[in-house]
Amino acid sequence: MPAGVGIRGFGNGGQHRCGPGQRPAEFNQPPRGRPEGFAGEGFTPTGASRSRHAVEAGGETALKTDGRSRNARLATNSRRRIRARLRAVGVAAIGTLTCVLLSAQALRAQVAVLTYHNDNARTGQNLNETVLTPATVTAATFGRLFSAPVDGSVYAQPLYVPNVDIPGRALHNVVFVATEHDSVYAFDADDSSADLLWQVSFIDPANGVTTVPSEDVQSEDIAPEIGITGTPVIDVVTGTLYVVAKTKEVSAGRPHYVQRLHALDIGTGAERMGGPIVIGDTVVDGNDPSVSGPSVVGIGDGSGGAEVVFNALRELNRPGLLLVDGVVYVAWASHGDNRPYHGWLIGYDAETLAQVAVFNTTPNGTSGGVWMSGAGLAADSLGAIYLSTGNGTFDVAGTHAPAYGDSVLKLVEDAVLGHLTGRGVSVLDFFTPWNQDALAAVDQDLGSGGVLLLPDQSGARPHLMVTAGKEGKIYLLDRDDLGAYQRCGPSCDDVAQVTAAGTIAGGSFGAPGYFNSLVYYQGPGDVLKAFQLSNGLLSVSPASQSTTPFGFPGSTPSISANGSSNAIVWTLQVDAYASGGPAILHAYDALDLSRELYASNQTPADQLGGAVKFTVPTVANGRVYVGTQSSLAVFGPLPRPVQTTAKASAQGAPL
Repeated sequence: MPAGVGIRGFGNGGQHRCGPGQRPAEFNQPPRGRPEGFAGEGFTPTGASRSRHAVEAGGETALKTDGRSRNARLATNSRRRIRARLRAVGVAAIGTLTCVLLSAQALRAQVAVLTYHNDNARTGQNLNETVLTPATVTAATFGRLFSAPVDGSVYAQPLYVPNVDIPGRALHNVVFVATEHDSVYAFDADDSSADLLWQVSFIDPANGVTTVPSEDVQSEDIAPEIGITGTPVIDVVTGTLYVVAKTKEVSAGRPHYVQRLHALDIGTGAERMGGPIVIGDTVVDGNDPSVSGPSVVGIGDGSGGAEVVFNALRELNRPGLLLVDGVVYVAWASHGDNRPYHGWLIGYDAETLAQVAVFNTTPNGTSGGVWMSGAGLAADSLGAIYLSTGNGTFDVAGTHAPAYGDSVLKLVEDAVLGHLTGRGVSVLDFFTPWNQDALAAVDQDLGSGGVLLLPDQSGARPHLMVTAGKEGKIYLLDRDDLGAYQRCGPSCDDVAQVTAAGTIAGGSFGAPGYFNSLVYYQGPGDVLKAFQLSNGLLSVSPASQSTTPFGFPGSTPSISANGSSNAIVWTLQVDAYASGGPAILHAYDALDLSRELYASNQTPADQLGGAVKFTVPTVANGRVYVGTQSSLAVFGPLPRPVQTTAKASAQGAPL
């Protein structure tokens, strides 16, 4: 069994270790379909689609097919991929997955946060939190327990795995932190005295390998250096953390800008799966850069006339990575809109790191980056991928087709469409706002906000999702029929619902959160708002809202709860990031946002380090983890004062 995947259970006070040949009883039968606990938990297979229109990306051909048969192929291919993956990892890994994610006795209140915003639907909710409640999260009882220094800004969300087997150091709950200084850290999640468990660095300055200086990409959007930005993803089956790092490497006097996909053992930090692999390498020699990497056929920006090649200097991996059905998907946009750039989605086999998919949003145009303010690519239970794009060429029928600027895309494996394109994934469906031209003209990206896949709803549209961009409209979309472009008229969006511009004041720069039929948003200059979802529609006005507005970029809410009770919404106020001012952790009653439970600026001892924009807190097992410009801060219930016994009075009663 790979290092890093042993666990100890807490049920009945005994020790429970998973190893080869040890399988919980529920896995004595052959696996059927997707095991519980895989990404997409809680989502039932997509039903019959109402849409009959999808566009093949790169093929410039509209695919007209029956929605029901498409979904049937999607389900069949998803099951086939899952069976193949389970066979590949073997019985021991199945036992490990069961121990980590399924065994109620083994894990009792032990929660893993393996991906951005907790799950592939990107809900941001942890429904197994028993320690943190509205009664225990107060300035008197909750606060910063300790901090650990790191070597750069933490844009990526910290990830958490309980009971990791650290060779020679027994089992630890571990929090993983990635920095812009191209380091990945593994800290004991509970004990500051346990020291650093391991650290790996992807730079070697003595040999000319460094992070990328901000001036090299002509943008101060991330400063002073660029290293690791997108949130990694962890495969608990194999005990592997996948992360993309960007470096500058000087060879023979010429700078190479390189992006690599690393696969790290969560117990040791050692490279696995034959990694790392080079995603792309751009060599700058005067004004004539040389690019090598994945490519697609097209005549778009930077193509040279026949194909568009991935530019490792210009492309920024900001979105969180996605692991679905044995494939690690990574997406890119630009550094400060500096061209040439495109939106890219590239998939890698999780076991071999071989490239298995490549998709470009604007192969015959420009821009259309996938950035979503750091939000993760989303996936449903059948493996379909959802994302939103920024400003760029939009054209699905003309000379620049296919081009999907300012659009929400649903992508699936080519096999689902019944043909092979050589790209691995293609667009099955899309939505583009009717006023896309106007949005692009004034830099009002739809793709500034992330996507959230909602749990199944009752009614005619059971499979819904939400997204929002800079315009501040909330789009409620039917995942079975996203709505295409101006299908209902030249000033009409054919979607389940669209709210008024400015519903989110200042627009969306992050991801929404979800809990118990409430969708949470907070834009820059706005307060935190909860919108009620009922009968397949969102409330026009907030069901509740906070009283404290945040500056840019607003916040990405996360939720902790014990089932449907004791729910708390956690946000990070990071509007002081540009001046190096502190981040502020806030906690609100999830059912009444006007009730603020805690703020870290209330107590001097709780003050955080420098704020980092777009960051997200991680809540797990009674702790809250926050990355800053120079540290990881750990919050939780404060230790109770040590009780001492006074001398008894003459009557024998304690004083």
